[in-house]
Amino acid sequence: MMPTPVILLKEGTDSSQGIPQLVSNISACQVIAEAVRTTLGPRGMDKLIVDGRGKATISNDGATILKLLDVVHPAAKTLVDIAKSQDAEVGDGTTSVTLLAAEFLKQVKPYVEEGLHPQIIIRAFRTATQLAVNKIKEIAVTVKKADKVEQRKLLEKCAMTALSSKLISQQKAFFAKMVVDAVMMLDDLLQLKMIGIKKDSQLVAGVAFKKTFSYAGFEMQPKKYHNPKIALLNVELELKAEKDNAEIRVHTVEDYQAIVDAEWNILYDKLEKIHHSGAKVVLSKLPIGDVATQYFADRDMFCAGRVPEEDLKRTMMACGGSIQTSVNALSADVLGRCQVFEETQIGGERYNFFTGCPKAKTCTFILRGGAEQFMEETERSLHDAIMIVRRAIKNDSVVAGGGAIEMELSKYLRDYSRTIPGKQQLLIGAYAKALEIIPRQLCDNAGFDATNILNKLRARHAQGGTWYGVDINNEDIADNFEAFVWEPAMVRINALTAASEAACLIVSVDETIKNPRSTVDAPTAAGRGRGRGRPH
Repeated sequence: MMPTPVILLKEGTDSSQGIPQLVSNISACQVIAEAVRTTLGPRGMDKLIVDGRGKATISNDGATILKLLDVVHPAAKTLVDIAKSQDAEVGDGTTSVTLLAAEFLKQVKPYVEEGLHPQIIIRAFRTATQLAVNKIKEIAVTVKKADKVEQRKLLEKCAMTALSSKLISQQKAFFAKMVVDAVMMLDDLLQLKMIGIKKDSQLVAGVAFKKTFSYAGFEMQPKKYHNPKIALLNVELELKAEKDNAEIRVHTVEDYQAIVDAEWNILYDKLEKIHHSGAKVVLSKLPIGDVATQYFADRDMFCAGRVPEEDLKRTMMACGGSIQTSVNALSADVLGRCQVFEETQIGGERYNFFTGCPKAKTCTFILRGGAEQFMEETERSLHDAIMIVRRAIKNDSVVAGGGAIEMELSKYLRDYSRTIPGKQQLLIGAYAKALEIIPRQLCDNAGFDATNILNKLRARHAQGGTWYGVDINNEDIADNFEAFVWEPAMVRINALTAASEAACLIVSVDETIKNPRSTVDAPTAAGRGRGRGRPH
């Protein structure tokens, strides 16, 4: 008598387990790494990604590329997530983190295929990561915060290292100085959202945003004030057409006139209250109509309607005051203040500048450039540099980049692995070998002979040249600490821990179960119904 088979899962469920599925997960992660592999370092290439709507993005930033790739493989998604977390936490080093994780997996793949238990691998990786992090902390160089000039030099070096692999690497000295200026202007909290980035290259010590849509009468308003009071509103200042098809029966012309007058009076009443509050600059999130614009112009006041919400909030945080939803309580304490407000023309655009803001220290980058994609990429690059400078201010220890720190850790772990018995020796050796992917990839991307340079590096590190890394400019090795290729130790520590965690996570999965796509919840194919100008 045959035993009856027990059916647990729904028909069509795909479950794979054991070594083959682990190997397939590892291969999926290699594919993800292949996508960003060539973007690493100063000689890295850019990727052009076109999304479903046809919008093209050109980027060199690992996290941006992985976000735009629509990854469906569950194990490969882990790599996308660590790149995102590295971007959010440190800002730079997203490509390295993905490469490291994939390389860790690649090095343990043969052990997995031979049937080594995943838990042994995970234990070895955790030990190795802990050792590596301690080693970084031990050899990182601290910079004296007391000496402002020294600290500034350090920050500029870190910003230049972060920018050297980006599109704007030619102008990195100009941008690095700008980024450091920007971060230095902020207060101790160093909030990222207090740095706005608009499109045009200069740094404004305050809030700047593009001139908003304006009506007739706008050109008659003054364009510069000293110590103005600023009213921040969320109020519509224009005559409205009746929304609901309201029907009013009127018998005499006077009655009709009274209704019209009432509307005008409501508007004038609001405008008068704003004028009496003493505000000279009126910003509103909602539209300010032509009547209001003319009214303000007659009274030497400046107004801007339809200001984007983030700009209004930044103005509020910088100039003080609060955003009002009615005009009845415009007292002195809800108005913002700044030293100078002016509207200036930059290129073809006009911008409103608030400088000398008393409350928070804020600043705005204005970027200008050729193509839209170039500007977006510049914005992403500056974001990375800003994050790096913030990290360097908070954690004042730096290590040398350009593969130097990885080679040193690799040598340290390899030496350590020789001192321990058992399988751990092989695995920590594999971890050490995996770290060499960073200098190797830097060489590959620059078109150098990677094997040759890595041999030189191994020899130099064995002789005690701690900070020797790849010298991109001369196709050789060099002391990258002397060459000022610096990055905050935090970036490397974070990259190592994140990559190692991701690798352990993927190795620890021993079964993948995919439920079949249910037919009920699937969106109907005919998503666009009638009424879209298509023939019925």
